[in-house]
Amino acid sequence: MESTTTQAGYEGDYVQRFQFYLQHSGEHTVMREFMDKVLPAEFARIGEGKSDLNFLGVGSGQGEMESYMLNILQSKFPTTPISAHIVEPSIALIENFKASVTKAPNLQKVPFTWHPVSCADYEKQVKGMGNAHKFDFMDMIQMLYYMDDYVAVIKFFHSLLREKGRLMIIHEAAGSGWGTLWSVFAKDLCTKSVTKYISGGDIKGELDKMGLKYEQHSIPNTMDITECFVEGSKLGAMLLDFMTDQDSFEKAYSPETRAKILDLLRNKCCTEKNGRLLFDCSLTCFLVHA
Repeated sequence: MESTTTQAGYEGDYVQRFQFYLQHSGEHTVMREFMDKVLPAEFARIGEGKSDLNFLGVGSGQGEMESYMLNILQSKFPTTPISAHIVEPSIALIENFKASVTKAPNLQKVPFTWHPVSCADYEKQVKGMGNAHKFDFMDMIQMLYYMDDYVAVIKFFHSLLREKGRLMIIHEAAGSGWGTLWSVFAKDLCTKSVTKYISGGDIKGELDKMGLKYEQHSIPNTMDITECFVEGSKLGAMLLDFMTDQDSFEKAYSPETRAKILDLLRNKCCTEKNGRLLFDCSLTCFLVHA
C-alpha cells in the first residue's frame, strides 16, 4: 500500500460542514438503526467460543459509530475482555474521541489503543513489528474516498482479520444521488480531498475481483435539499458547499456550471414529495468475511 490520503478529508472547515451534514441528513441515525438490526447476530457469530475480542476502527473520526458498535459488542459478551484499536490521522478528532470515551460509562472497561496515523503509516508500523495484531471486527465507514489506493487499503486490513472475523465497509450506494452528481461532474468536483470518486458499486467490483466472501446490505436514506434552490438561503448554501466539497459553491464555479449542477440535482438525484426535494443519499454496507 504505497499511499494514503491526498489530504485528510476530515480536517479544517470540512469538519464543521460534515457535522452540519450529519445533523441535516440523519446519516448516523440510519446507520445506528441498521447496526441494531444486523450487528447483534453478527457479533454473536464472530465471538462464539473466543476468550477475548479485538475491535479496530479505521478512519474513525470522532468515533460516534465505533462507540455505538462497541456498546452492542459489550451487550453480547458482557464478561469477555474487549480491546479497541483506533486508526485516525487527525489528532484533533482522536482527542474528541478520547473525551467522549471518558464520559461513556459502558466503555470504561475497554482498553483503547490510539494510532494517530494514516493507513499507510499504520501498515508500516505493523510490518515493522513483524507480528501483526489480529482483529475480530473492523470498520471502514465513509472513509475510502480519501485513499489514493483504496483496494490496497482493503487488502491490507482484511489480512489482519482473525478466524470468523468481519470487515464492515459502509459507503455511498451505487446509483445514489452522490454517485450521479460526482460521476457527471467529476472534473469539477474531484479537485480537493477527493480526487477520484468511488461508489459502493466500485467497491463491490473490487471485492469480487479479490474473491472475498461478503454480505451486502442496503441502508436507504434521503435528505431534504429544497433550500438549495432558494436564492439567498444560508442552509442551502451550506448544503451545496458540503455536497460539492467546496469552501464556497457560489465562488468555486461559474454561473453556468452552478446552473448545470443544480439542474442535475433537481432532475436526476432527487424525488419530489409534498413539494420538497429529497436527495438520495442511500448507503451500502459490505460485511466481508475473513
